[in-house]
Amino acid sequence: MDGYEFLLYLGVMAGVTYLVRVVPFILVKNKIENKYIKSFLGYIPYAVLAAMTVPGVFYSTRYFISALCGFITAVILAYFGKSLITVALSSSVMVFVSGLVVDCF
Repeated sequence: MDGYEFLLYLGVMAGVTYLVRVVPFILVKNKIENKYIKSFLGYIPYAVLAAMTVPGVFYSTRYFISALCGFITAVILAYFGKSLITVALSSSVMVFVSGLVVDCF
């Protein structure tokens, strides 16, 4: 890839990024009052975070089963409202222990 091609790609990428951020301000002039739309927009950050994080969880260990055990542990503890540090540490310990068990077999 030469310098001209790189600058072209960079310009297109910058333009698309700019448009994605500016178009909502252009299209929506007033404050959003609809509770359903506000609720939908409120859940977008959580959905994006989950979509980015969950696939990485299953590829972060040597064994799928240890990743699954850690994931299930994290989901159960989070469901019951445990703190973030408790969820993270408990799921890490579960991944470690289940990895040791899988290594034994």
